[in-house]
Amino acid sequence: MVTKGEITRSQIVQAAYRLFLEKGYSATSMRDLVAASGITMGGIYNHFAGKEQLFEAVFQEYNPIHQVIPLIVQAEGESLEALVQDAARRMISGLGERSQALKLMFIEIVEFQGKHFEISIESEFSQAMLLAERFLHFQEQVRPLPLPTLVRSFSGLFFSYFMTSLIFPQRFFSQDDLTNFVDIFLHGILEQR
Repeated sequence: MVTKGEITRSQIVQAAYRLFLEKGYSATSMRDLVAASGITMGGIYNHFAGKEQLFEAVFQEYNPIHQVIPLIVQAEGESLEALVQDAARRMISGLGERSQALKLMFIEIVEFQGKHFEISIESEFSQAMLLAERFLHFQEQVRPLPLPTLVRSFSGLFFSYFMTSLIFPQRFFSQDDLTNFVDIFLHGILEQR
């Protein structure tokens, strides 16, 4: 059963999420949070020691990593290429559906120098490792690399694919650009000799 305190806390976190996306962290005041949540200042302080602790709660609740990693882990494919292609598509789609929440990641980087990421990454990293382990089912095709390196290279390449898709005009890209990125992930950019 959900308690009244949990409902109040949830209202505060939801209001803070909307305000942080709209105004940013620094420009959001505690008075703004009172007005947006309908909770008194004292009520907010009953749940959170201050704005930074509230941001931590918002970041943990709405960080897109928590929703995207499970999507990636569900990837399917009979070949390594098909598995990577499906995982990449799931990642890009999941990030696209949560693109507003990406602002939280940038607030985290700019305002807090990424100190809250460690908690998020630790909780999700073991799940991401499951995908890397599935890459190893195709062991004869995969170089012997540490699993964390596979996770980092996969997430880094396809996160950059997503971000550059937001930044650069679409006319610069071909329809099969994601396929090209998968090929680069699997084979690099050097001509096979």
